[in-house]
Amino acid sequence: MARLIDNPLTVAKDHILLRLRFDDAPVPAPGQFINIRTTAFTDPLVRRPFSIFDYLEGTFEIVVRLIGRGTRLLGEMRAGAEVDALGPLGNGFTLIEGGRALLVGGGVGNAPLFYLARELERRGTVTDYVYGARSTDLIYQRERFASTVSRFHLSTDDGSEGRRGYCTEIGRELLKRGVYDRIYVCGPTPMMEGMVRIASESPAPVEVSMENYFGCGIGLCSGCTVETPSGLRRACVDGPVMDGREILWDSVSGGR
Repeated sequence: MARLIDNPLTVAKDHILLRLRFDDAPVPAPGQFINIRTTAFTDPLVRRPFSIFDYLEGTFEIVVRLIGRGTRLLGEMRAGAEVDALGPLGNGFTLIEGGRALLVGGGVGNAPLFYLARELERRGTVTDYVYGARSTDLIYQRERFASTVSRFHLSTDDGSEGRRGYCTEIGRELLKRGVYDRIYVCGPTPMMEGMVRIASESPAPVEVSMENYFGCGIGLCSGCTVETPSGLRRACVDGPVMDGREILWDSVSGGR
């Protein structure tokens, strides 16, 4: 169990930030997630997975996009409420020491990349961060991102803030201009697939955080299965962070 430290904080249109305190949870790795049961009743029945946005001294932060009954129930909780949460779960990102890293996030998929960026910077890694959103009202925690990374690049699909267009376009230009030791990507499935294809000529490993549907979150239901050349992988336990070049992207559908 966890406890909600503060009331939910609205950080963008239909996005809230929750700060949770676990009694005995281990220190999470960037890229791991927590699985939350949003009600003690049967509707909704299935837990909801949320990437860890940040972690500090026992406090977990997650960003929740309000898109259905379950997430809206979370938005109605108040400070001090008990939260039925499991975690941290899954496999996280590979952390490098020094060097240069390119991070590309789209929409709510930016969430797991913040904690990653902070940990990379702490290890002396130069980070180029590309933050993509559909429009300015959907950008969350921009100041925290910008003050954490080495170089911050912003794009919106409609041009309402930053550069007009997709974040993958900025990612393409940065890859043409510089050499990176590792590339990290999270966002909608088409965006991640596109970025993996763009990075095909780079020798740097590409890690993606999968956002396909998670049912149980612990590998029992196989609802998050992803096809790879070496067989089926369950994103919740073999991931959510996976080698982007090993994923057969035509097999991936939906989104978390």
